Amino acid sequence: MIEIKDVQKSFWIKGGKKVVANGINAVFPTGRSVALLGRNGAGKSTLLQMIAGTISPDSGTITTTGTISWPVGFAGSFHRDLSGSQNTKFIARVYGVDTDELLDFVQDFAELGRHFYEPVKSYSAGMRSRLAFGLSMGIRFDTYLVDEVTSVGDADFKTRSRILFEDRIRNSGAVVVSHSMRKVKKMCDSAAVFENGKVTYFEDVNDGIAAYTASQGALDDDDD
Repeated sequence: MIEIKDVQKSFWIKGGKKVVANGINAVFPTGRSVALLGRNGAGKSTLLQMIAGTISPDSGTITTTGTISWPVGFAGSFHRDLSGSQNTKFIARVYGVDTDELLDFVQDFAELGRHFYEPVKSYSAGMRSRLAFGLSMGIRFDTYLVDEVTSVGDADFKTRSRILFEDRIRNSGAVVVSHSMRKVKKMCDSAAVFENGKVTYFEDVNDGIAAYTASQGALDDDDD
């Protein structure tokens, strides 16, 4: 379960203060795959990082039960001077999983070849994404946080990523950010619409998609 209570978050940017979370209250039940829907810039990725614990809310609390992944595919926490292999060993120690098993899984899935043993700072963005996704899927979590992960790599990698992720969430929950309603309908059973710093939870994913689509139309009308 993920319980978000009175969460506030804002950033100072050029031109003033941007409010991302304005007193969010929501509960994502255990074992559910929740689609997090919202416009670009609404704060979806920030909310995922707050749930993961990589950034902190200004106020309020986020309480989780079970193990929570970092945002799947997020490559920002790698040590750039270490190799893919060394980063994998470090993650294995942090999460208490078998080092050799994780190394074998990531090396096979990410298909980095000799680059697996070279510094991450030499990687392209696509290579970092493949390493990050392999690490995320190589560890079993109770809840996966996902930010458009299957959009990286070539067609074959996207297909393998989607199949593997769908296998993982058969026995785990997830919070999924995606702009593809087709993917959302396939992967998620409930939804949360993020708009104007607030989150509204819908038990049925189709109800959430309908509310999100209607809000987008209303906002577009206001822009005319």
